Amino acid sequence: MTAAATQSDEQRYDIVVVGGGPAGLTTALYGARLGHETAVFDRGGGRAAMMQDTHNVIGVPESVSGNEFLETARDQLRSYGGAYRREFVTAIDRHGEAFEVETTDGSVLADRVVLATGFSDARPEPPLPRTGRGLHYCLHCDAYMFVDEPVYVMGHGDSAAYVAMIMLNFTSDVDLLLRGAEPTWSDETDALLSEHPVDIVHEEVTGVRNGEGGWLEALKFENGAARDYRGGFAMYGAEYNNDLAVSLDAELNDDGTVVVDDHGRTSVDGLYAVGDLTPGHNQVPVAMGQGAKAGLTLHKSLRAFPKSLDELETDGRVTQADVPAIADALRRQAGAHSSAEGD
Repeated sequence: MTAAATQSDEQRYDIVVVGGGPAGLTTALYGARLGHETAVFDRGGGRAAMMQDTHNVIGVPESVSGNEFLETARDQLRSYGGAYRREFVTAIDRHGEAFEVETTDGSVLADRVVLATGFSDARPEPPLPRTGRGLHYCLHCDAYMFVDEPVYVMGHGDSAAYVAMIMLNFTSDVDLLLRGAEPTWSDETDALLSEHPVDIVHEEVTGVRNGEGGWLEALKFENGAARDYRGGFAMYGAEYNNDLAVSLDAELNDDGTVVVDDHGRTSVDGLYAVGDLTPGHNQVPVAMGQGAKAGLTLHKSLRAFPKSLDELETDGRVTQADVPAIADALRRQAGAHSSAEGD
């Protein structure tokens, strides 16, 4: 958008959420249900969309895929009058007291912005098993599937070594695959690893054998050996999608996560961050909880009533004509939603 453009040229939302994963959609759901004009801008993809099955989410069967889970959440958001827009946000700038959110399809203004852009797992080089059918990234989500099964962990740093040792809580058959790299873990980690029954495999992976349903059966190695595995974990780090936060001068932690308080507020007034972009466990229920807390805090910062004594002194008493303080479109949607529930 050019500098000559004015606020009247653009649509304005109370809340814009960037990212359509569990954290972002939960934040937006709270925003819409609490009476604020809310939009989610989502480029698609993300870690939740990659889930073959949904684990650890009470009330959601494991047969539900990540895409099915997210589509249900999007339908819920729309049912309360929230907007879901499949657009990529390219930039966010201050525009007076609001934010100007530029996307691949134009720009909008927002009183509050929530970043829910997550991170991207670093993938090892092929050959690899299928993601979700032998190649996994979340220990706490998927370790249960490998109880008493042969498991690999790919990586050469401290995180890979620790995940390999943690997997001994679930199975006695754990291999740590260096894939030709030299270990980069610390001396302390090396001392720990040497005292745990983890088999370190140095050779590079040269092939994959899959079985029924596409599940991994074995990996082949450059020395001609083949090792049977039910699955395993790739531990090569992650890249946080924090470009928008950086552009707004939001404070970051050393690992690239965005610094937030317990309600998702960043160091920038009006800017929030939730989900995997922030410190903590990378779990769907955790992300949803962060979204709920941010949604409630956003509501408190945006709601019109009760007015303060200073506001009443300046603006006068609240009249019947001033209430309710909810946009007409959301009022109509609430009426339609209530009628539908009563049918």
